Amino acid sequence: MRLIFLGPPGAGKGTQAKLLTEKHGIPQLSTGDMLRAAVAAQTEVGKRAKAVMDAGQLVSDAIVNEIVSDRIDSPDCAKGFILDGYPRTVPQAQALDEMLAGKGIGLDAVIELKVDEAALVRRMETRVAETIAAGGSVRSDDNPEAFRRRLAEYREKTAPLSNYYATTGKLKTVDGMADVDTVTKEIGRILS
Repeated sequence: MRLIFLGPPGAGKGTQAKLLTEKHGIPQLSTGDMLRAAVAAQTEVGKRAKAVMDAGQLVSDAIVNEIVSDRIDSPDCAKGFILDGYPRTVPQAQALDEMLAGKGIGLDAVIELKVDEAALVRRMETRVAETIAAGGSVRSDDNPEAFRRRLAEYREKTAPLSNYYATTGKLKTVDGMADVDTVTKEIGRILS
C-alpha cells in the first residue's frame, strides 16, 4: 500500500496516517523526519542537505527527491508507505512519479482530506486554549495569524496537487470535517 495524504495543516493527515501505520505495519514518511535522518546518518545526500541548511538556504527539490527515493528503498517500505508532507508541489509530484516508475512501483491512492478552513482556524484556537488551560505549552506557530499563513501557503503551493492527481485517477477525497472514526472508515472503504 503506497499512499499520499493531501490536505491543509490541521486536516487530520497525521492522525489518519498513524492509524494506518499501526493497522498495516507500513511507515509514515514525513519529509522533515527523512531530512533529519539523512543528515544524522551522514549519507551523501544528507551531507549535501546539511551544507545547504547550514548556509541558511532551503533544501532543493532535487535533494528532497533523492532523500525520499533513498528512504523508499529501505526494507521497512517493502510493504508500502504513507507520504505525509511530500510532494508539496506539482514538480515534486512529477519527480515522484518518475522515481516510482524507475523502481517499478506506483501509488495506490492519493487521499485528500477536504476541510473548511474557517473551521480549522476555530479548531486550532480551541486546541491552543485547552492546552494552555491544562498548563501545557504550545508551538510558536500555533496562533491564528501563523496558521492562516500556513493555510495560504498550502493553497498556493500544494493545493494544485489535487488537480494533478485527479488527472491520474488516483485522487480520492474524504470529508475531513467528519469525526476521526468516520474519516478512518471512509479511508478504509477507499483502500479496500
